[in-house]
Amino acid sequence: MVSGRFITRNSGVAIWRQIADQIRGDITAGKLASGSRMPPEVELATRFDVNRHTIRSAIAALTKEGVLRAEQGRGTFVANSKKLTYRIGERTRFSQILATQVRETKGILLAHGVEDATIEVAEALNMRSGQVIRIDTMHTADGNPVSCATAWFDAARVPHVVEDYRSSGSITFALKAAGIEDYLRKSTIIAARHADAEDLRHLRLSPGAIVLVATAINIDIDGHPIQYSKTRFAADRMEIAIDNKPAG
Repeated sequence: MVSGRFITRNSGVAIWRQIADQIRGDITAGKLASGSRMPPEVELATRFDVNRHTIRSAIAALTKEGVLRAEQGRGTFVANSKKLTYRIGERTRFSQILATQVRETKGILLAHGVEDATIEVAEALNMRSGQVIRIDTMHTADGNPVSCATAWFDAARVPHVVEDYRSSGSITFALKAAGIEDYLRKSTIIAARHADAEDLRHLRLSPGAIVLVATAINIDIDGHPIQYSKTRFAADRMEIAIDNKPAG
């Protein structure tokens, strides 16, 4: 059963988004079981004390985000998909992490460029100054977008990272092509925020959706930083787990 909690009006958060978030919360809490049929629009409108158009907006947003699924002539149901688990450990590799959870993963190059390192990026890569290569990527799992990332590399050390990533869809492959056979995760900082316009488009989210942001530094075996990245995960599709056990 969907909880009919109060809506905060004039809060700066759209009412349909508040309703969508409450429905999502009920699903997470197990109040709405996977595969169960959603109550009729008129019933939800009564519970939340809003019009049916507002309910439709909330349902449409959750359907677009993959939380609900619509079946022609039958109604709207809670999607059966489970959240994927992204484990962060000493060696963090996207495709290997999801290998046992999905049939196929894919890395897609969205954009790239060469730019002067900002203070933040230069500090993360232990550079005094110079140029970095920026690549913007998206990862999919069984064809569904689950994350977008922006990564920076020292242009002098991995000059062909764009071409190597484009041909392979793999950061690990691109680094090996530059002579970096192995690398480790030095640090990861996780935060949450609302998805921006680019993430909404690439991850197929609706306005107000939440993304988990993992800001990370990878180092080579000698301890030199080789990659600084900010990865945004669709919070409804991915959960992040920290693995404290050293890799073998």
